[in-house]
Amino acid sequence: MSTTMSRLIHSRPSVSGLYAMAASGNERYLLVDCNKYDEPLKVEEAETIDMPPPPTEKVVTIFTNASCPSFSTVLKIKKCLLQGVNSLKQLKQAHALLLHFNLNENNYLLNMILRSSFHFGDIDYSSLIFKQTKEPNIFLWNTMIRGFVSNECFQQAIEFYNYMRMDRFFPNNFTFPFVLKACARQLDFQLGVKIHTLIVKAGFDYDVFVKTSLLSFYAKCGYMEDALKVFDDIPDKNAVSWTAVISGYISDGKFREAIDMFSRLLEMGVRPDGFSLVKVLYACSKLGDLNSGEWIDRYIKKAGMGRNIFVATALVDLYVKCGNMEKACCVFDEMPEKDIVSWTTMIQGYASNGLPKEALDLFFKMQRENLKPDRYVMVGVLSACARLGALELGEWASNLMDRNELLSNPVLGTALIDMYTKCGSMAQAWEVFRGMKDKDRVVWNAVISGFAMNGHVKAALGIFGQVEKCGIQPDENTFVGLLCACTHAGLVDEGRKFFNGMSTVYCVSPTIEHYGCMVDLLGRSDLLDEAHRLIKSMPMEPNVIVWGALLGGCRLHKNTVLAEHVLKQLIALEPWNSGNYVLLSNIYSANRKWDDAAKIRSTMNERGIQKIPGCSWIEVDGVVHEFHVGDKLHPLSEKIYAKLDELAKKMKAAGFVPTTDYVLFDIDEEEKEHFLGCHSEKLALAFGLVSTAPKEAIRIVKNLRICGDCHEAIKLISKITGRDVVVRDNNRFHCFSDGSCSCKDFW
Repeated sequence: MSTTMSRLIHSRPSVSGLYAMAASGNERYLLVDCNKYDEPLKVEEAETIDMPPPPTEKVVTIFTNASCPSFSTVLKIKKCLLQGVNSLKQLKQAHALLLHFNLNENNYLLNMILRSSFHFGDIDYSSLIFKQTKEPNIFLWNTMIRGFVSNECFQQAIEFYNYMRMDRFFPNNFTFPFVLKACARQLDFQLGVKIHTLIVKAGFDYDVFVKTSLLSFYAKCGYMEDALKVFDDIPDKNAVSWTAVISGYISDGKFREAIDMFSRLLEMGVRPDGFSLVKVLYACSKLGDLNSGEWIDRYIKKAGMGRNIFVATALVDLYVKCGNMEKACCVFDEMPEKDIVSWTTMIQGYASNGLPKEALDLFFKMQRENLKPDRYVMVGVLSACARLGALELGEWASNLMDRNELLSNPVLGTALIDMYTKCGSMAQAWEVFRGMKDKDRVVWNAVISGFAMNGHVKAALGIFGQVEKCGIQPDENTFVGLLCACTHAGLVDEGRKFFNGMSTVYCVSPTIEHYGCMVDLLGRSDLLDEAHRLIKSMPMEPNVIVWGALLGGCRLHKNTVLAEHVLKQLIALEPWNSGNYVLLSNIYSANRKWDDAAKIRSTMNERGIQKIPGCSWIEVDGVVHEFHVGDKLHPLSEKIYAKLDELAKKMKAAGFVPTTDYVLFDIDEEEKEHFLGCHSEKLALAFGLVSTAPKEAIRIVKNLRICGDCHEAIKLISKITGRDVVVRDNNRFHCFSDGSCSCKDFW
């Protein structure tokens, strides 16, 4: 026999022997078939099974006979599993070979089968394999627990851990991290504490991976003090350990502490990984902490981690949440690769930051790059269409999605309902609502708010009755919609009933938004003293929305004394907001207190405060057109102003007199009338009249509150032209038809 042979087998190897040889990691095998030769072969004549060369190679020659399973088959199965299988079908074929050759008790090969089965997500198949194993070892138990955790079957992982302990298997350092993760996700604190005791007894309390898992367990269960004790005991803290503490603070809502911990991480010279950066950027976005976010952005650039798509997307999200779309765009443009999440973040960011046109432009760019939109992108697109009142564009966008998905997904369905309601098309919104398969509370709230916003108060209150019949518990947003409905219709008694019943009947504590709605309702109804008393009785400090609602009531009823007091509160809260100054100036102007109005304008000029310019949008043939006051940049400007002159003559003949009290400046009457005639909503209306078919409804969106003169003028224009006009300002819908408005002049 050749001296190079380290093993010689003349008889059939046992199954366990084959397993031992197949499982070996530091040998190279030579296979000799005894049936072909009368004596052992020379090494160079033997069949070589091509396996990856191990670090330290020993040559092993195996003599077998035809009656035993081909050892090459065993090795080929192992090689196949090592290289990976492409489908569950291939995996089952490999498993079938093990069963065929009576190798189904080879725990090493079974372990590879189990790991692959979990990779394909077939939990039942994995469980069946394990149950048929007669003598599973600790590696198989660990694989099962890890597989369940990886597939988010945390309860099953805990159950298997308990079975393992009942079988008298003691967990090791590979068991603890996964079972602790399962305990954390199931919030099984009691079991986690028992496992902590086992870790100490087994001497694994200095294993950095076990310790980090223990730290994550305490943090995710909300026991940050215990988590910090574990953290302090870790001698060699790595990025994962630091990130676990940061994640714990974030889960506990302590975002500032998370940012401070990240700062300590850098001070200790630890290099954060991408996951750490994503977490701390999320904490910055939750706080709206732009300064910390920019500092972390500089670190990311310096460390060369900006190419990480997850980190870059988190940066984009931070700038979006902080309202800095310019920087968000810079980060987005510099990304070497962009996934659908990156595009979604930007599109939704533009939509939520008052830049709906930019959101749609980016969506069209995404389409040109042949990226298929998902449901989250479509939510952003529908939101942008809603803000623009772009009904045709919204319908086109909704048709890009499968109708069944729209009606079965509450998030998508709610976005579509919101788009229709904000475009003033409640019939279509109601149709979508009726067709939705799963109507959760958010969907019901969207319909209630939509009907309220469009002036269909009885319908909104009726739907609330259906909510109660369905056994759905109303929440804060439900009552915001109901109170808004009462505000739009001036239903003071009903509003008081809902507001008082929130806590006494429905166990919903009124928030500052509800107080704002009630102040708005009382103020519009000339119950200013009651509204003021309600503000004084609030359990929280009033914000700009509450004071702004009272100031709106003062303007409507020309109560300049109370308005001055309210304005002082608003200026203290928002000294940069031009709207506070403009509203008081309008009150003075309406009461012909021109000197006081001039003082307000002078204060604005001294402080460099600019009035927000009025802007209106109108969609025609799927294209959104934008108009500003006195705008003459539109290609059809001549036709637009000619139509306005024509309407002015007809309105004057009908006895219409412009309401010049609403003009801010103290100028002569003729100039006031001209200024009023150039308001952005009137320009948009004139464009709609010259650009759309007769009898077609005209839909306009304005960024500010419609002025009283435009409101009166559009009522008359709707009668003169026989056209329905829907105007959505920043407060509510106005549906003009045949000389009247759906708001009944209460807005």
